[in-house]
Amino acid sequence: MSTEDDAPDADTRPAPPLQSKRRRRRRPRRRRVRQRLRRGVYLLPSLFTMGNILMGFYAVVLGLRGHFATAALVIFIAGILDGLDGSIARLTHTESDFGREFDSLADVLTFGATPALLAYLWGLERLGRIGWLIPLFFLICTAVRLARFNVQTKVMDSRYFVGLPSPAAAGSIASFLFVAPDSEWKAWLEAAMVLALVGVGSLMVSTFRYPSYKKIDLRQRWSYRIALPWAAGLLALAFHPPAFFLSAAVVYTLMGPTSWAWGRLRRQREGPIGGLGTP
Repeated sequence: MSTEDDAPDADTRPAPPLQSKRRRRRRPRRRRVRQRLRRGVYLLPSLFTMGNILMGFYAVVLGLRGHFATAALVIFIAGILDGLDGSIARLTHTESDFGREFDSLADVLTFGATPALLAYLWGLERLGRIGWLIPLFFLICTAVRLARFNVQTKVMDSRYFVGLPSPAAAGSIASFLFVAPDSEWKAWLEAAMVLALVGVGSLMVSTFRYPSYKKIDLRQRWSYRIALPWAAGLLALAFHPPAFFLSAAVVYTLMGPTSWAWGRLRRQREGPIGGLGTP
């Protein structure tokens, strides 16, 4: 039988080491720090989206003051911020439904309402009723384009956009304003703006595929030949920025219909050849 002498004395038990106590105290602190960092990471993409909204509103203010060239540059900056918020969300794995909807609402304002209002203030107000109906058509096309994007985000090929992206559409209108900030420069500019709003708006709700550059890995090695077009673009940007932005906007805007027409023509040429062996 065990006696009282055999039972371990409470005073003689080894005390827990001091380091283990400190570790227990640090664990809750680390968890709180991680939670705060996580909330900060979720907030970071939204900050770029807020900057996008700020640029869109500021561009309207500049348009009311008659500074259309500066307003166009502000829209270009908003396009950069719009690309950064999505890239940061994918990089930090903080994509969420809230962020997607918040970004879409910001895009409707910055890339839909802002270019439409700038075009109206620029000179379309002199056209009467048609002068505000055409910008309204552009705004509605932007909203439809973004709503369709949110619905198809899980079924579409990430390498392409279905329809002209709204930042590119706004960039096309902004490049027009950047080249001709004064509508009274030429008599035909107002008609060209009307055609641009209708054409670009229609391409946004079309089913033409446009290349997406979200998956480009800048860390991989590229051929030295790619430096030539980059150098040419930088030289054009430094020599005549308005011509560079307008050319880039026209090339990307026409890329969808041109690719579709080229693919259809190639299929027509290959059809009879492939069908020679069939009965």
